Amino acid sequence: MSELEKEIEAPNFWNDSSAAQKTMKVVSNLREQVESWHKFQSHLRDLIELTRLNDESLGDELQAEVAALEKDLDKRSFNAMLSGPYDDDDALLAIHAGAGGTDSQDWAAMLERMYLRWADARGFRTEILDRTDGEEAGLKSVTIAIDGKYAFGYLRSEKGVHRLVRLSPFDAAHRRHTSFALVEILPQVAMDDADIEINPNDLKIDVFRSSGAGGQNVQKNATAIRLTHIPTGIVVTCQNERSQLQNRENALRVLRARLLEIKRAEKDQEIAVLRGEYTKAEWGSQIRSYVLHPYQMVKDHRTEYETGNTQAVLDGGLDALMEAYLRQNA
Repeated sequence: MSELEKEIEAPNFWNDSSAAQKTMKVVSNLREQVESWHKFQSHLRDLIELTRLNDESLGDELQAEVAALEKDLDKRSFNAMLSGPYDDDDALLAIHAGAGGTDSQDWAAMLERMYLRWADARGFRTEILDRTDGEEAGLKSVTIAIDGKYAFGYLRSEKGVHRLVRLSPFDAAHRRHTSFALVEILPQVAMDDADIEINPNDLKIDVFRSSGAGGQNVQKNATAIRLTHIPTGIVVTCQNERSQLQNRENALRVLRARLLEIKRAEKDQEIAVLRGEYTKAEWGSQIRSYVLHPYQMVKDHRTEYETGNTQAVLDGGLDALMEAYLRQNA
């Protein structure tokens, strides 16, 4: 910490603005953590002083204070597990409806609502960057920016295929259907992150009119952006903003995140192959099942954690599922 502060005070510190901003972010996070622990230490000292008074009338107050301190310490212990290179960063969440037509598109919309509610409960800011509606109901795909402390660290537990089993509201015979949706979680990458460089010559940029529900919602001007990264074949579209420039910036955010994910995946594969552990991740191996019929249950197949309160989970109550996964993989 002291070494970094000396580095900031150097006269040539801002010569490299990109490196300077990264250093400032690290220092800011460290200062926040140190200040937080100082407050915890002060709270603990005050509590010790109160116990030394041997005042029986303070019994209930002391019990409440101890419980609050234990809860705070447990949270700090858990946050210490979120020590990955991007765990404390913002996240990009993408949902894609799987095979199954309207049922899967409706399931994708249910997942969108679930994650938006989870983010709202945590006080995170959300922004829908791109959304393609389904023909009859639901959505085909959606990309959401989620900004908040440890957003990526928590949400990385959600990456994979999610399965829903229920009586279909779109089936005249009201039969049981199984639907699938793929959830992608990507760390948001700063535009000046040196780890990801995008050559403008590698981009094909198409401009088109945003699709909408019709009437006043249809854009008269071409503001939607489609970016194609020629070397990788990655295609990103953004059409939620009325400004072509804003859509282009959002598309670049998503592209940079996808390129970083490829880079990270390649590195993970290399390590796994060296260890003799590499298994190709393929569509169809669901990480979690949400069963609404013939019984009520949400089960994570990686941790074996399950709950019968399906409605609470679909309303955004994901913390227990996330923490079970993160503790297992700490």
